[in-house]
Amino acid sequence: MISTMSNRETPLLRTPDENFADIANFPYEPHYVEVDGLRMHYIDEGPADAAVALMLHGMPTWSYLYRSIIPPMLAAGYRCIAPDHIGFGRSDKVTDPGWYDIARHTANMSLLIESLDLRDVTMFVQDWGGPIGLAQVATMPERFSRLVIMNTWLHHDGYEYTAAIQNWITQNQPGGIFRDHVPDRFGWGTLMVVGTRRATPQEALFPALQGNAAVLSPDVEAVRRAYDAPFVGLGEAGVVGPRQFPLCIPFHDPARGSADAQARHFAAINATRLPVHFVWGLTDDVFNGDWGRRWHSLIPHSTWDSFDDAAHFLQDTHGERIAGIVLAHAV
Repeated sequence: MISTMSNRETPLLRTPDENFADIANFPYEPHYVEVDGLRMHYIDEGPADAAVALMLHGMPTWSYLYRSIIPPMLAAGYRCIAPDHIGFGRSDKVTDPGWYDIARHTANMSLLIESLDLRDVTMFVQDWGGPIGLAQVATMPERFSRLVIMNTWLHHDGYEYTAAIQNWITQNQPGGIFRDHVPDRFGWGTLMVVGTRRATPQEALFPALQGNAAVLSPDVEAVRRAYDAPFVGLGEAGVVGPRQFPLCIPFHDPARGSADAQARHFAAINATRLPVHFVWGLTDDVFNGDWGRRWHSLIPHSTWDSFDDAAHFLQDTHGERIAGIVLAHAV
């Protein structure tokens, strides 16, 4: 059953718990914090008094993205916390497009960190997790001990938005393939199995566009279903959150993307004395290796590790290796 409710004047949907009942390799109990009357989900595993690994996702994913990083971090003694932004995962789905902007997502994350009084935090960020998460480090540096920066960015003067980013914005506007066909013909899970190269567009995307069911291996189908789970049955109103992230990119909308704040945070992160580890997927055409290396060069004490065979969603495909790199640097 889909739960439909309104808090004050904020219309929202709540994904049924049964959507998440059969998610493989993600056996974690849900936890929730109230954010302006909305329910924001996070997982919280490991000792309450341990050093924290805080893992932030981007679009169109949720905390499930970190399923391969969490076990080795837990084994190393960390407390692992992975939230879902409002509009994603098990968090509430606000149905008003105007509700979503990066300042609000950033404030939500600040509230979570302060509510849980997180300290000694190793922050993992990727995609939109970068601007949202690194804002926390820039404004509350005393809570953090280490940064892991993966395939993301912070807007600043001179940043060159790739053709892939510009195309992502275009395809998420009316007339674009994602705007016009999600969720009517395929879901975000189909894009994720293609984006993580578990299936080719011919195997997963083209059949859906033609009105046919893709024939995927059981393992690939399980991943597809997991990434679709937050939105199944919610219809168009349930995917407003993911729709808005591309439209908040400062190239498209500087105000909604907090362009000025991002530039300040970029300067603060580049000046940090915290350990900084860049871990990059080099086959990503959104945040490519040239950009990752350039950012790394601006933080002289930072480390650089990369994968020739990883693309944008490297936590999904290279999670255990990423955890190993971080734990080796932390020794």
